[in-house]
Amino acid sequence: MSKILLLNGSPHLHGCTATALDEMIKVFKKEGFDTELIQVGVKGIRGCISCNKCSENGKCVFDDLVNETAPLFEEADGLVVGSPVYYGSPNGNILSFMDRLFYSTHFSKHMKVGAAVVSCRRGGNTASFDVLNKYFTISGMPVASSTYWNQVHGFSAEDVKKDLEGLQTMRNLARNMSFMIKAIKDAKDRYGLPEVEREYFTSFPDGK
Repeated sequence: MSKILLLNGSPHLHGCTATALDEMIKVFKKEGFDTELIQVGVKGIRGCISCNKCSENGKCVFDDLVNETAPLFEEADGLVVGSPVYYGSPNGNILSFMDRLFYSTHFSKHMKVGAAVVSCRRGGNTASFDVLNKYFTISGMPVASSTYWNQVHGFSAEDVKKDLEGLQTMRNLARNMSFMIKAIKDAKDRYGLPEVEREYFTSFPDGK
């Protein structure tokens, strides 16, 4: 069975972000997907220190939730990352987590479908949305979209439940993501995945 991994970057297990992700999970289950939700926001996640030990060890030198999540990410067909907005950006926990998860894992993420979800009271949502999407677009991951930017509004879970358009956006996002995963799997079986070139790594070492 195809699997979708969801990350909740909020420290509130049943808050605004969780409410948005729960709406998606309902659709994923109807579409026949297995899902797993990981609570990132309640953990103490430190940032990457650029030690590059992961290239030697095959995992991050800080043995925490990042390393626990890595094999789940590898086997998943899709990844949903949810975060509240803190000062116009995703919160620090999820950013540190994503930096280390993507940098320390060396398996191919090519054609895994990604989706970012943000929750805010009023503003900062699209800026946060853009930040999270960049993890996908540097990794060859198609990005799922919806009928509006993937966001919900509210100060509490109860507020988000009143954001009917936001919840509708989550359901449409989940349906689109489900379709993309199924379509990519079908195309992979028929034609194989697109070729990926890795010959060049431009860093201008000659100083020109």
